[in-house]
Amino acid sequence: MYAGDAESIRDRFREVLAHFGSGVVVITSGSPDGSPVGMTVGSFTSISIEPPLVGFFAGNTSTTLPSVVSNGAFCANVLAEDQHLLARTFARSGADKFAGVEWTASMNGSPRLAGAHAWIECTIDDHRPIGDHELVVGRVDALGVPAVNDPLIFHRSVFHGLRAHR
Repeated sequence: MYAGDAESIRDRFREVLAHFGSGVVVITSGSPDGSPVGMTVGSFTSISIEPPLVGFFAGNTSTTLPSVVSNGAFCANVLAEDQHLLARTFARSGADKFAGVEWTASMNGSPRLAGAHAWIECTIDDHRPIGDHELVVGRVDALGVPAVNDPLIFHRSVFHGLRAHR
């Protein structure tokens, strides 16, 4: 058990949550001017089977999130284990994240990244602020698993491949 002041609990909170391995997803969409936008998220999850809903959290200071919400649709690109550099690229603010990145337009117009382990196209069903993040809920419109590779995993602040233990 750990107890302390609010600042030390926040620091310990981040440290403890780093022990929770998660998949790495790049959320892509279009901006109001038609150019592609994208951001790496580590908080992507399934919400409901019926109806099929997924969700992700983005920091409320994200410069990409307003474009995603304004567009009303997104594509969740589940990265493959060899796409760790792509994860870092889309985690940054500023520069053209799509420079040199191969992609095709999904049915909703959002970029579908080449080589991704899986993809899920969604229409935004709901979004709301929660703490220092915003929850975005997407209704699944189309999805696929085109790759035969393993997904990229983020654990203890390091990217990993997935190895099955039998």
